[in-house]
Amino acid sequence: MTTTVACAQLALGVGDVAENLAAAEEAIAAAADAGARVVVLPELANSGYVFADAAEARALAEPVTGPTVTAWSAAARRHGVTLVAGLAELDDEGRVRNSAVLIDPTGTVRAVYRKVHLFGTEKDFFVPGDAAPPVVEIEGVGRIGVMVCYDAEFPEWVRLAALAGTELLCAPVNWPLFPRPDGERPGEVVRVQADAAVNRMYIAACDRAGDERGVTWTGGSVIVDPDGFPLAGHTPTEGPALLLAPCDLASARDKRLGDHNDVFGDRRPELYGD
Repeated sequence: MTTTVACAQLALGVGDVAENLAAAEEAIAAAADAGARVVVLPELANSGYVFADAAEARALAEPVTGPTVTAWSAAARRHGVTLVAGLAELDDEGRVRNSAVLIDPTGTVRAVYRKVHLFGTEKDFFVPGDAAPPVVEIEGVGRIGVMVCYDAEFPEWVRLAALAGTELLCAPVNWPLFPRPDGERPGEVVRVQADAAVNRMYIAACDRAGDERGVTWTGGSVIVDPDGFPLAGHTPTEGPALLLAPCDLASARDKRLGDHNDVFGDRRPELYGD
């Protein structure tokens, strides 16, 4: 059985909360109409990313019970999809977090993940999380893991999610455009492909599009299979885009490489040290 997975690459803006929400809701509806059962939105999809200062980030952060997640929950329920989306979160202790929520097709928030590995100046705005990536079983779909952007650059963190049973890792991301040789994929995409292949699982990384306060986004959204090959997002796109790919999530439970090898069974963790 295959599950259609969607990445809704959006053009967002700092402080454009109503416009960002409208773009997200439109993309969720379009993905569902195209047959998607899992939809991934970018990192910080409620607030935008390039904050002027910590005060602006705090002003735009919302609790999980706030209007954006409430609206996302209603959209997930209305369209019968599982939604993973990035959020500037104000937690119960008043700390600002770079988070992601996983919402099931009933509209229930099943997991809140707080980004552990903060990139660049994010340390000026956010308190890092300290909990492992959640893995949630969605009935009729499979086991979905969640992390955010730079987290996927750490092989041991991705392996942790894989060992916990992840079949599809969903990663809201915001990848700034960096120089690369002609004809090459973005380095972030290459690393996602490697993550998928060495763990034999699917990964859906949903990026941003456009420009924001002098930052150009890569537009590198990609859905990768357990062999590490892109199913959608073979090349970056400059604007908003809806990527769709059929994924046989149950196949990610098989970690064998032919008749003689298994990427989990062949591990020798007693030799790896800390």
